[in-house]
Amino acid sequence: MRGRVVEFDGHVGLGAVEGEDGTRLEFHCVAIADGSRRIDVGVAVTYDVVPGRLGRYEAWGIERLGGSGRAERA
Repeated sequence: MRGRVVEFDGHVGLGAVEGEDGTRLEFHCVAIADGSRRIDVGVAVTYDVVPGRLGRYEAWGIERLGGSGRAERA
């Protein structure tokens, strides 16, 4: 799927993406495919939708679109 990062808290490593269809999914920083642990709000991404905890779906395999690649590690 395609969307944008709409929220990210680097202190706890949790964020959310919103798909082109308006669906909002949460993710943990380990779901960022390039191994970085940070991603900026507003970045266009692709991702997979996978079953998560408590029956909720999560974003996984998050990849930046047209970006500079790997983010700096904190």
